[in-house]
Amino acid sequence: MTITTSTPVLPAVRPYESYVYAYPHKTAYRPLEDRPALRSLWAAEPKDALSLYIHIPFCEVRCGFCNLFTRIGAPEELTTRYLDALDRQAGAVRDALGDAEPVRFAAAAFGGGTPTFLTAGELERLCDIAEKRMGAELRSVPLSVETSPSTATADRLAVLADRGTTRISIGVQSFVDEEARAAVRPQRRADVEAALGRIRDARIPVLNIDLIYGIDGQTERSWLASLDAALAWRPEELYLYPLYVRPLTGLHRIGPAVTGPEAQALEEAAWDEQRLRLYAVGRDHLLVHGYEQVSMRMFRRTDAPRKQEGPEDYACQTDGMIGLGCGARSYTSALHYSFDYAVDMREIRSIIDDFTATEDFSRAEVGRYVDADEARRRHLLQSLLQAAGLPVADYRARFGTDPGADFRAELAGFAARGWLDTSAPDGLLRLSLSGLAHSDALGPALFSPGVRAAMAAYEQK
Repeated sequence: MTITTSTPVLPAVRPYESYVYAYPHKTAYRPLEDRPALRSLWAAEPKDALSLYIHIPFCEVRCGFCNLFTRIGAPEELTTRYLDALDRQAGAVRDALGDAEPVRFAAAAFGGGTPTFLTAGELERLCDIAEKRMGAELRSVPLSVETSPSTATADRLAVLADRGTTRISIGVQSFVDEEARAAVRPQRRADVEAALGRIRDARIPVLNIDLIYGIDGQTERSWLASLDAALAWRPEELYLYPLYVRPLTGLHRIGPAVTGPEAQALEEAAWDEQRLRLYAVGRDHLLVHGYEQVSMRMFRRTDAPRKQEGPEDYACQTDGMIGLGCGARSYTSALHYSFDYAVDMREIRSIIDDFTATEDFSRAEVGRYVDADEARRRHLLQSLLQAAGLPVADYRARFGTDPGADFRAELAGFAARGWLDTSAPDGLLRLSLSGLAHSDALGPALFSPGVRAAMAAYEQK
């Protein structure tokens, strides 16, 4: 696909505006005045290839960079009350899906937080909720579970392996102890290595390791040391994340090292340069060590088993998702919904307490309606941020229009910056290497004015 453009004077752009893992972002969600019934929301939706996501909002510690919906610890049998609420919610959601047509789950994931914060017995119950309440056949579909070094114990991993887990993702972030401390992540490399050994012993087919670049004091040499330490375990996948400092997180409370707008601008520019440099070093290192780039963040070992990843045509751009738990999202074609969102620990605790006390889960409480324009933006955004790109014919088949016409100004701007691959075959809209490197600037550039306004008006809590 050819995008023509003149040569405008382009304003400066920061490469790290926002990590776009879902659109619209939850900060654009608002309380739904009509509180629609789930039964009506799902009545006309396809239900033969759903995705199931269950959120566990507990961690043993909270890292300095973390802005996820999670709390530290679970006193007074809170995990039991949370699982009780999950059970009630699953029953209400499965009832809302009805039995007029077959309900099938094509993929499942347990995230958080840290799902393996739960004990082995609690993980068994979690799997029972997915299987017996929701009808997800965990041993027959791809099942991904997140873990941490301190909670990846042999008994927990044995449960996950037995219940059909095909992928386990562990947040390591850095194998260098000093860097872990700088990111306010208390861990020792010896404990990380022991956890990785237990994961490999459990024989779960796909291991993913998360690493972070841009940590204070991190150098190319130390970054390569972390990459090589990860590669020693031959993980099927590696995710490389740029460090962000988000409002209300531990690193944000520490504050910048300098004061004054000019000094802060210089510091931010130097940090951007550091992250771009380390990203390129990491990308190139993985490419020469037998990995292929799937997105800006994701790298897959070229000989990794593909059958564990689910149907090749499954895409979150098109298929519905059922989210269970107070931090989970659900997607229908017309509404994305969840529960309230927060980062501050006191607010999170309050939301979790409200969730565990809820008896009626039959209605959507917080969300955002998605019109035809937003659906087009979501599809383009989530396809374009993949290294494989967007087949224009797929977009036309779904929407009856052409992305070059629907997003002429945005795509022309990307082309002017060199973010589009001019060597891509006809009919394929694909990012260049520079475009992939700037995914966290490119993605937000596709946000609609309405979503931008809602996000700007969101009150951080």
